[in-house]
Amino acid sequence: MYSKDKFKLGSERSAIRELFEYGKRQARIVGAENVFDFSLGNPSVPAPKKVNATIKKLLKKYSSTELHGYTSAQGSIELRTAISNDLNSRFDANSTPDEFYISCGAAAALCSVFGALRTSSKTEIIAFAPYFPEYKVFVEGSGAKFKTCELDEKDFQFNFEALEKLINENTAGVIVNSPNNPSGVVYSKESLEKLSAFLEKKSKEFGHPIYIISDEPYRELVYDNIEVPFVPSIYANTIVCYSYSKSLSLPGERIGYVYVPGVCEDSKEIYAAVAGSARSLGYVCAPSLLQRVVTECVSEKPDLSVYDKNRRLLYEGLSQMGYSCVHPDGAFYLLVKSPKGDGNEFSNIAKEKNILVVSGESFGCKDYVRISYCVDTKVIQRALPYFKELIK
Repeated sequence: MYSKDKFKLGSERSAIRELFEYGKRQARIVGAENVFDFSLGNPSVPAPKKVNATIKKLLKKYSSTELHGYTSAQGSIELRTAISNDLNSRFDANSTPDEFYISCGAAAALCSVFGALRTSSKTEIIAFAPYFPEYKVFVEGSGAKFKTCELDEKDFQFNFEALEKLINENTAGVIVNSPNNPSGVVYSKESLEKLSAFLEKKSKEFGHPIYIISDEPYRELVYDNIEVPFVPSIYANTIVCYSYSKSLSLPGERIGYVYVPGVCEDSKEIYAAVAGSARSLGYVCAPSLLQRVVTECVSEKPDLSVYDKNRRLLYEGLSQMGYSCVHPDGAFYLLVKSPKGDGNEFSNIAKEKNILVVSGESFGCKDYVRISYCVDTKVIQRALPYFKELIK
């Protein structure tokens, strides 16, 4: 006997991963140089030099047992202090080390939070389209219900008309992802203030707090001096999930955190529930070596020049060809409206020319495709003529 639900998840990859695996197979047939893989958000910019230098230093400084042994379940006090100091200096967060739970990346952080907020089988979590497809998997895996707030194609901010119809007494939280995957849009301070006022009103109406779960793996990846508002400074009942996968180019190392601000309602209980949720899932003791590395590199930032160059090249190139593109202010994704009116159809047609772009269907925007531009610039330059053929 086995779980039919888990079998389905294990035997059917996400659309992103499926396209990525297809690209690897196709590269063996036609040559890697002839496959233009824009599927996966895998950082192409190397980790800051200090990261590798710190790893080498730590290997010499500590014995094997010291370096690779268990830490406290919630993470080392040194790392939690470093993160707290960093947020306090940058955002005047007034945080303390005891408000941070170190996680095995953003996925573990999110799963721990969803589990912590689930109080019954009726519990609901809302995500604004477009959204990262795994949110649905994580939410439903916690036993809660996943709800989609329809896309606002006007400016890709929050669709309050749809949210008003969707929110109810079972709503435990709403997910905010800014800069957004897949659109690259940064939610404005005005939009967040309006969302804050709306949720405060609904929390009073329903007699319990409705939390913002702020998923922030792309917080440091912004361009043109765009400001990414620090959500807890706008809405007290915010729980932050963060990852160093993009800011330090460490996606395979799985290191991040949950931040439950002290001003958050029931903060101590929420924190304990996050810890309990992580424990029940086996997400305890994030990698010890990486905890030490991030402690020393917490303020390091990525070199965004290549991403920015790719962003401009792709956005301007496709726009001039006649594609309708959502202007990205952050992250490393471009959301493009399908000329065919259906993202699946356009993605399949593009595959015939070995251009791998992900259909927007699983992101909650079926008429779009996502292009991940964290690739070598030459890949974009060589792919542009094929995009021109496709729109014809």
